[in-house]
Amino acid sequence: MAGGAIRRTRFAPSPTGLLHLGHAFAAGVAAAQADAGEFLLRIEDIDRARCKPEFEAAIYQDLDWLGLQWQQPVMRQSDRMDAYRDALARLAEFSYPCRCKRGDIRAALSAPQEGALPAGPDGLIYPGTCRHRPLSDAAPDDVIRLDVARAFDALGQSRLEFRDEVMRPAEAFLMTRDKFLDQIGDIILSRRGMGTSYHLSVVVDDAAQGITLVTRGEDLFESTWIHVLLQQLLGYPTPLYHHHRLIRDAEGARLAKRDNARAIRTIRKAGAQPADIWRMVGLRPWDP
Repeated sequence: MAGGAIRRTRFAPSPTGLLHLGHAFAAGVAAAQADAGEFLLRIEDIDRARCKPEFEAAIYQDLDWLGLQWQQPVMRQSDRMDAYRDALARLAEFSYPCRCKRGDIRAALSAPQEGALPAGPDGLIYPGTCRHRPLSDAAPDDVIRLDVARAFDALGQSRLEFRDEVMRPAEAFLMTRDKFLDQIGDIILSRRGMGTSYHLSVVVDDAAQGITLVTRGEDLFESTWIHVLLQQLLGYPTPLYHHHRLIRDAEGARLAKRDNARAIRTIRKAGAQPADIWRMVGLRPWDP
């Protein structure tokens, strides 16, 4: 990101449970890295089966209690299906329908191999079983995948790159076409019953909101390559990235929403103040 450019960030939780200390840290990092008035909140609720309105309400309440302030209105992914359909249409020439279930993919990968199956940030590395199928052959239960080799060929380039101001501030990370095919494979653009995917939606939404700095956990580092490829294909700018550390429990495991003992709401009810939360995650007390 060029010197003097606006630093616009976002915190984008899914309302599938209560926010925990890890979310507080992620939101605090995003807000702290943004220029004044350039911190955004986005609700990632494309998984309608798991997202609940009470959890969405709790997100607003907990972040407000922590002293965070964000631009209005809040973007909700469930309101943006037309934008995702438009992006899918723009990627149609690189896409194909896939009827394979997880069991089919496991079976294809396990024979004749032994040991752990190859997996990447989008799950098991897809073996290309349905790659020959045209989009016109798509059935309602199919997912839509990106033919990555065809996409790279259309771009006319053999590698991708992005910059991360935390992990390697002085030089870009690089990913070659062959390495992408080997370690990530043909990604899912639209999941069954969803009409989109996390990867497609986040890329479309970051572009729509003019996000210039993506802050998120280091566990999503490998997913960034998927997003950079989609940005290139859709003609979007690639933002600067800031992959931060994770908040972990005493055993070193990353926190999960099912662990309500570390939920902000639980700690708050036990008498904690916002400054206590910020201290627990290693950030300064927020000064709204």
